[in-house]
Amino acid sequence: MCKACDYTIHGAQHHFGWDNSVAPVETVAPGTTICFNCMDSSAGQLGPSSTVEDVKALDFGKINPVSGPIYIDGAEPGDALKITLDGFAPREEEGSAWGWTANIPGFGLLADQFEDPALTIWKYDAKTLEPALWGDMGRVPLKPFTGTIGVAMAEPGLHSIVPPRRTGGNLDIRDLAAGSELYLPVEVAGALFSVGDTHAAQGDGEVCGTAIESPMDVTLTLDLVKGANLKMPRFTTPGPVTRHLDAKGYEVTTGVGPDLMSGARDAVSGMIDLLTARYGMSAVEAYMLVSTCGDLRISEIVDMPNWVVSFYFPRLVLE
Repeated sequence: MCKACDYTIHGAQHHFGWDNSVAPVETVAPGTTICFNCMDSSAGQLGPSSTVEDVKALDFGKINPVSGPIYIDGAEPGDALKITLDGFAPREEEGSAWGWTANIPGFGLLADQFEDPALTIWKYDAKTLEPALWGDMGRVPLKPFTGTIGVAMAEPGLHSIVPPRRTGGNLDIRDLAAGSELYLPVEVAGALFSVGDTHAAQGDGEVCGTAIESPMDVTLTLDLVKGANLKMPRFTTPGPVTRHLDAKGYEVTTGVGPDLMSGARDAVSGMIDLLTARYGMSAVEAYMLVSTCGDLRISEIVDMPNWVVSFYFPRLVLE
C-alpha cells in the first residue's frame, strides 16, 4: 500500500458491469485516499507474450473490469462525488511495464473497414515513462489515465460496462490523468464508486476501440460535494493537456458534411491514407497507432448544413 493511502483495493476485488446491488468491498469516510490495483481492460486475457490468436479468443463478458465498489459514508442522491486523481503507477511484468493495442473485429469507429484482428504489444519504462516504441519508426509519448471511472446508477439490474453513462463509466477521457479532479452525480446511497481500464496513452476518440491498455495502480482521493445536483460528469485539469504532444505540430485531415459521425470516419480514414502512403505501414497498423495518440476534434458545428471534424496526428511520433 502506498504510504499516503488509507486502503488498498486488490486486483481480485473487481466486477463487470454497473449494478447497485453489488456489495461494496470497502466503506470509507469522505476525504479517504485509496490505492486501486487495476487490471488491464482484457482482465488478464492478454499479456506481454500474447499473439493475435489471443485477440480472436477474447471473451467480451470479461472486459473492462472495475475495482470496487466503494461505499462513501454520507453520500446521497443529489450529491456529487469528487475524485482527485493523485497518481498512476504502471505495473511491471517480464521486466518492464507493458500494454496492448488491438483491432477487435466488430469494434471501433472503422469496424466495417477493418474486419481482421490485429495486436501490438508495447513495452515501456514504468519509472521514467519515456515514450513507448512503435516498431522501429515511432515513439508515442505516454500520459497514464483511467478510462473507466464511475458510480452506480439508480436503475436496478446489471448494466453493461461498455458505454459511458451520466454517472461516469467508460468515459475514455485521456485528460483524467494525475492532478485532475472529476465530479460525478451520486444516484444511490454511498455512491458505490469503481475504477479501472487504465491506459498508458490514448488519443481523443480512441478510434480503433483500444488505447495502450496497461495494468496500473491508481491512487485517488474520494470526497463529497453535498447538494451539487450534477446532471453529467465534469472535471478540472491541473494545467495544459497537449504539451506532451505539441513539440513538432500536427498533420491534420478533415471530414466535411452534415453528419458528425460520417465526418469523424472520413477524417480518420484520411489520416490512415496519409500515414500508409508516407511511411509504408499497413492500414491496420496506422489505425491502431492513431488510436493511441491522434485527436478527433469538432472544428465547426454552426455553419449549416455541413460541419467540420478534424483529426490531429502529432508529428513528433514519427519524425
